[in-house]
Amino acid sequence: MPGCALRLRLPATSANLGPGFDAVAVALDFFLEIEASPAQEFSIVATGRDAARCMNLEDNLIFEAYKKLLLAHNRSIVPLAIKMSNGIPLGMGCGSSAAGRLAAIALAVHFGKLGWGTDRILEEAYALEGHPDNIAACWLGGFVATACEGAKIHVARVTSPAEWRAILALPAEPLPTSKARSVLPSSYSLADVVANLQSVSLLSLAFAQARADLLRIAMSDRIHQPYRAPICPLLPQLLPLVGGHGILGAALSGAGPSVLVIVDSEASLPQAEAAIRGVLGTGQEAELVLCGFQSDGASRLIAL
Repeated sequence: MPGCALRLRLPATSANLGPGFDAVAVALDFFLEIEASPAQEFSIVATGRDAARCMNLEDNLIFEAYKKLLLAHNRSIVPLAIKMSNGIPLGMGCGSSAAGRLAAIALAVHFGKLGWGTDRILEEAYALEGHPDNIAACWLGGFVATACEGAKIHVARVTSPAEWRAILALPAEPLPTSKARSVLPSSYSLADVVANLQSVSLLSLAFAQARADLLRIAMSDRIHQPYRAPICPLLPQLLPLVGGHGILGAALSGAGPSVLVIVDSEASLPQAEAAIRGVLGTGQEAELVLCGFQSDGASRLIAL
């Protein structure tokens, strides 16, 4: 019922994975969790990462998108009291904006009785986000490849290999996506485009077939990472580790500045972590998040 509280659990995501610029992403097993109930006025009580920013009611991403959606579809605005536990770092290339926008849409669908299914939810999220990769991975889980046809998103999804694990290297400071996009060139050579097409073709099949041997070349990129490396210095430091310590591949997570490192198994995580810390040294402030790949996408538990 629209008057009932709504629980949301939205996974973090990592997009691009090297060559899949604005096309592929994968869900990770840490989350934005929300419990929302009708109230007299809007409020947020947040815990976890960036809690103070999440509780700011001015220009709040979730509430602003929620209200705009309801107004656009001639629904009354239902004020909400939200309890939030945020596990997704903001501005680090881990899909925080996609999770927030999908949360807003799910809240509008529920409290505004919009009756939308997955296709419409993804279309609305794409209109807000501007690219389809993170939103598809967040909503559907697993590894996704996406393409857009006007407002419509086409998605192919596979479950990520069960044995693979990930390490996210998070620098001390976030990076606005707008800045990360501003350093990209307006055109590319034919050789660079062909190389990326070859890599991203392998990337999709590597995830679908659990081909660990393909990830080194499948995660190589010539379209965005060479241009973002100067403002994402963790990447050139960690790329040389690929091929040793159980590390299968490494790439910027989304637009950066974080780096996603894929590891062949749970057993290899300690040696991979030690290798990364050894490269970064004691003078560089970086957080390492050890995680797995999330097979389930955003889920709703309603009847509280």
